[in-house]
Amino acid sequence: MANILVIHGPNLNLLGKREPGIYGKVTLAAINKELQALAKKNKAGIKIFQTNTEGEIVNIIQKESESWADALLINPAAYTHTSLAIREAISAVKIPAVEVHLSNIFKREEFRHKSFISPVAAGGIFGFGKDSYLLGFLAALSLVKKR
Repeated sequence: MANILVIHGPNLNLLGKREPGIYGKVTLAAINKELQALAKKNKAGIKIFQTNTEGEIVNIIQKESESWADALLINPAAYTHTSLAIREAISAVKIPAVEVHLSNIFKREEFRHKSFISPVAAGGIFGFGKDSYLLGFLAALSLVKKR
């Protein structure tokens, strides 16, 4: 059985209320529910975390990759463009990562075009709303199966 760690970064707890023109009206709870159903359908384990704190993301990646996770699905949100600490945590652990974003970061402001995470991730899925998470989950499963 594959175990997929899902991390939602800062402000994603506000989905459904925050800038619905960019992020849609879907809530984080609804995304998590669909991810859990997809995990069950694929007989995969899933642990889901959301935090607004950079250091907590680093701690979760380190802890869960050593003890439980086979792959990481991460939406680092604003930390995508600023966090060397998260980048280094992903690069330090021995599990593949899939980066996801609800919006297409390359169609947005210039500062969002640079991801510190993409170079250390196995791949990324951007711009498909909640489906970015579902497609990313399937990609993470595929990476685990190929190992």
